[in-house]
Amino acid sequence: MAPRKEKAEKAEKATGADGTAMILDYLRQQKYRFSVVAAYRPYSAIDITANLHNKVTKGYTIKALKGLHERKEIEGRAAGKQLVYHAIQDPVEEITPEQLAAIDKEIEAQKEYIEGAKKREKCLKSELAVLSARVSTVDLHADVSNLEAEKESVVKNLVSLQAGSSKARVVSDDERLRVEKEWKVWERNVLVRKRICRELWEKCTEVLPEGTSKAELWESLGLEGKV
Repeated sequence: MAPRKEKAEKAEKATGADGTAMILDYLRQQKYRFSVVAAYRPYSAIDITANLHNKVTKGYTIKALKGLHERKEIEGRAAGKQLVYHAIQDPVEEITPEQLAAIDKEIEAQKEYIEGAKKREKCLKSELAVLSARVSTVDLHADVSNLEAEKESVVKNLVSLQAGSSKARVVSDDERLRVEKEWKVWERNVLVRKRICRELWEKCTEVLPEGTSKAELWESLGLEGKV
């Protein structure tokens, strides 16, 4: 049986002068430029260990940074609950009064730009609200189509009614009044007869067979209408 392969040996961690030099060199490489000024980014021990791909341990990095700071080879300060370190600024790159004035000018320009951008944003939001409240072109086309279809239907009905009106007999005012008068007479007769029927029914149903209601008796007699 073939022998098992041994696990790959872990990469050796840098310690001593090599580890310290690696950390210091890394911090000196982290230069960035803001406007006319160059500066170094600050990092914590955890960040440095991770960015160096664990070539140095976290514990060693903390000790190395502390030693470099005590020897004034790097700068360090508290940032929240942790310490951060960065390379020392080159005296040649120190900020001059002219550079400070240029930075202040750029800051003011950026503030004005941000203020203008906020005003433009407010105006655009107002315009968007107005446009959102308006009926869209698609909806207008749909409404027009619906109205045209409704108009076509109404016109067809009108044409049909107009065509049929030629065959209908025109009722005169006298005839209409006569019919209305007769209708009122018969309507009055219906009300009188209904009242008489109701009174007779109440008399007849004063005494009913046991277990029989007025509604059941009414239905059994085949009478129309309601009790």
